[in-house]
Amino acid sequence: MKQSIVNFPKNFFKCGLTGWCLEILFTSLTSLRRRDMTLKGSTSLWMFPIYGSAAILSPLSRLLTKRSAWTRGFTYMGLIFTMEYLTGSLLAKHRLCPWDYGHSRWNISRVIRLDFAPCWFCAGLLFEQLISRTGREEQEKQECK
Repeated sequence: MKQSIVNFPKNFFKCGLTGWCLEILFTSLTSLRRRDMTLKGSTSLWMFPIYGSAAILSPLSRLLTKRSAWTRGFTYMGLIFTMEYLTGSLLAKHRLCPWDYGHSRWNISRVIRLDFAPCWFCAGLLFEQLISRTGREEQEKQECK
């Protein structure tokens, strides 16, 4: 538990930066559907702390360590959907939400899209790897001392 607290700022930064990069990549690739070969991607400053909050998965990832990738992925996906819904609803209430999924038939309250489930499944497992790598690095440093 102590290690999670010590590593939280580093994990928050890594998850926030990774999420930002993935979002820019994802939004730039969707421009291909519009035949826009500039491949411009976009994100919002609000997204950094939202993606960074994936750092709270650290204690959970240790609990799920012996579970299958399917179990871990579905668990993380559910938590990501929950966080997306909560943050999206809060931001939308103040007219600050940088996304609006109202055009998708798979949307819930315009702030989550159920068809993004595979993306969030994979993102959760990626965040798990980023977070567990930080934990392993810190543990190795302690063992060397």
